[in-house]
Amino acid sequence: MLRLASLKFGRLYRYAKLLFVASLLVVTLLNTHSLLASFQRNELTDRRFLSLNKCPACFGTSWCRKFMNGQLSFEGWGRLRLLDFFNVKNVHFAQYGEPREGSRRVVLKRLGSNQELSELDQRVCKKATGRPRCDLIQAMYKTDFARLNGDVRLLTPEVVEGWSDLVHCPSQRLLDRLVRRYAETKDSGSFLLKNLKDTERMQLLLTLSFNPEPLVLQSFPSDEGWPFAKYLGACGRMVAVNYVGEELWSYFHAPWEKRVDLAWQLMEIAEQLTNNDFEFGLYLLDVSFDNFAVGPRDGKVIIVDAENVLVADKKLIKQNKPENWDVWYESKFDDCDKEACLSFSKEILCSRATVDHNYYAICQNLLSRHATWRGTSGGLLHDPPAEIAKDGQLVALLDECANPKKRYGRFKAAKDLRDYLAQLSNNVR
Repeated sequence: MLRLASLKFGRLYRYAKLLFVASLLVVTLLNTHSLLASFQRNELTDRRFLSLNKCPACFGTSWCRKFMNGQLSFEGWGRLRLLDFFNVKNVHFAQYGEPREGSRRVVLKRLGSNQELSELDQRVCKKATGRPRCDLIQAMYKTDFARLNGDVRLLTPEVVEGWSDLVHCPSQRLLDRLVRRYAETKDSGSFLLKNLKDTERMQLLLTLSFNPEPLVLQSFPSDEGWPFAKYLGACGRMVAVNYVGEELWSYFHAPWEKRVDLAWQLMEIAEQLTNNDFEFGLYLLDVSFDNFAVGPRDGKVIIVDAENVLVADKKLIKQNKPENWDVWYESKFDDCDKEACLSFSKEILCSRATVDHNYYAICQNLLSRHATWRGTSGGLLHDPPAEIAKDGQLVALLDECANPKKRYGRFKAAKDLRDYLAQLSNNVR
């Protein structure tokens, strides 16, 4: 009876596969004309495709001239809109060309899925009219995004606190930095909000609320040594950032020497974001192999997804001295059965001057034996050479960094791990 059932199930499965392939072929044939058209036309010059018609309910317009001049075009199969169904994150690869510089690869992001963008439109309409559909441009002027008119001098914490991870606990110093470095205006360089046009203010606030990644890249730019991808510009709801290289995941089975160097860089990133001369703590709340990339030439590790970065002003924490502000905060190890798990308290991250969160996140989700991703385990430093495995020091440091057994053990383990990886990296070069 069981054998008969399994045979029937097998036949059904094969029929289902054949039906799916046949359906795909039919759809392809029916859309042959549109497929050919997709290859022939450059949709990155289309205002509606870019959602430029929805501005100021968009992310900016600084790169619109480049888009409209045809300086950007999708690569290869990325021109087929039929494949957008599988591109849930709405991240695309394109070629960007300058007359005298040739072309180079860039990454285009819509900063959210189609569903999330649709929900954004509905929220704007409901706040303005009480209905899910409306004239989006007129509605924007009736929302909180337009509340800060030209008479408002500064962007202040009480207005935007909690809108996103970036401003979960904003200080005036952080907000002045966001406004001063805002790239979607011709008059950047001033922290005065009143110097922005009405549309620019609304675009800034909408970006801050929906997905603040562009503002993170602008406020902590790669040109100043921050480990983030370089922000290039926006047109409508399409943001352009510099292409870094292959994602960190593609190096999971790289030679041991390469993985040691990448692990050392990751720990250096954790240190830089935690302790820097600017006294901002940038805490990574989403850490996975997909969120980092490696430069093909310099081998440099860069953060390529900065949506979930919480910024705490350590200078303000030391000044205001909230309860337990000077007690070192130890993140709790999270032994969950899902990929890229992290345990944290945003409130504590915002109120402590000394925090081990970034060390914990990198060690648990990327480096140690607790790291799991796409069916693999063992982390980036899996299968070390026999002499290193026998020594046991690396495993001990990784375990203490991910799941410390001693009080404040992670702080010391993170420092010792950085030094140990630096030593290994120098030895193998």
